[in-house]
Amino acid sequence: MSSPRRTCPVCSREIAVVGGRYARHDPPGRRPAFSYELVSCPGSRRSAPLLSTEPRLFDPEQPPMDGQQQLF
Repeated sequence: MSSPRRTCPVCSREIAVVGGRYARHDPPGRRPAFSYELVSCPGSRRSAPLLSTEPRLFDPEQPPMDGQQQLF
């Protein structure tokens, strides 16, 4: 199962969000061939903003289906 992806606020790339934070990723563009230094985007490991709506299991506005009975 893949993680949800959102746009990084720094580099505008689609990045996985794991545990409420952007996953570690490289900045856009290529590194020089002679450089062996690992560089992460400044947006790596930042807290991701919450979604505007929470996912719901059932739609409260949808009427109950035929055959369903109230539990209580």
